[in-house]
Amino acid sequence: MLNQVAAAFDRKDYSTAARLVKEWLHQSPENPWAQLYAARLQEVAGNLDQAQMRYRHLLRDVTHPKLLAQVRQGLQRLEQPSESKLHSTVARQQPDDLELGCLVLEAVPSEATAIVQSFAQVVKLDAYTARMLLPNRGWKLYRTGPVAELHAVGQALQAARVPVVWAAFSKMQAIRVFQVNHFQSFVSSPTVVCQDEQNRQGVLSFEWSEVRQRVEGRLPIFEQVLELGYRDRLERKESIQDYAHICDLHLPKRGCILRMLDSGYEFDRGASVLPQRTSQLDRTTLRTHWNALIHEVQARSPEAIVWSDFPTFGETAADFAAPLSRLAAHIAILRQVDTYWDPAFELYSRLAFLRRL
Repeated sequence: MLNQVAAAFDRKDYSTAARLVKEWLHQSPENPWAQLYAARLQEVAGNLDQAQMRYRHLLRDVTHPKLLAQVRQGLQRLEQPSESKLHSTVARQQPDDLELGCLVLEAVPSEATAIVQSFAQVVKLDAYTARMLLPNRGWKLYRTGPVAELHAVGQALQAARVPVVWAAFSKMQAIRVFQVNHFQSFVSSPTVVCQDEQNRQGVLSFEWSEVRQRVEGRLPIFEQVLELGYRDRLERKESIQDYAHICDLHLPKRGCILRMLDSGYEFDRGASVLPQRTSQLDRTTLRTHWNALIHEVQARSPEAIVWSDFPTFGETAADFAAPLSRLAAHIAILRQVDTYWDPAFELYSRLAFLRRL
């Protein structure tokens, strides 16, 4: 039933969704997933007070991570209109600024109750719900939209001492990204063979002292599998087969990022990261070579700031797949179907780049 209801929402077929949810609630009135979609139906119908009551009830009672994330996102959607109204006067002062961008909440320690109270006042929520929206580690993608509106909201949150960062997609897209094929040398002035965004190959030399940040992450690789679904019908679903490991080196003085991807790095060429080369790499050997490469890079750039909370951030980006598609992802992974994970990493790395300028 869950898959059928979710599919109806994806199609925006709310009449079918309402019929299925009614049947679901009749069968399992206490099912939290059924309650979630009942709240979403009330949200779509404009019954915002009832939707908010359901969401808050679920927030108190459920513990399932994915369910909790969707409940919090529902509450976040409900508070956005009042927040936008709060800042509409400021936003109207910049009528020509129609650029789109994103705003990210930074981590707030669980003991920072004063910041939680301030955030609750700005977004017009109770303190408990506000605490659930604030990340206690890493970043959380909070909203996307016109930069003028994000600027107004961001300034209000900063005035309340809530740590946030925002930027236009165009500003992030202006950062050059070079895909590293291999290192020719790892010495004090290393040289890489790399490709630009148009797949033009070249050579770039730099100093390790120029590497101010490293962004390390992994991206899920999906495969299609058949599973028994509602009434024992076979359903095609996506399942995580493996993860692709990725590492960005930020060179702010040059305005560029050097990107290494485990499946795209040419371990059989250039400077060796292990005493013995292997021409044919299986998954185990590839992981060994990749770990050796990252160890070499870490040893050469010990002063670089390391960003490694991307998995947490990526989970918060699930509801922003459409706006994230505006950000071109220069990640050489062959996929059958596009996924929000690639542009989410692109955003995470590029925003971290701008954050430290």
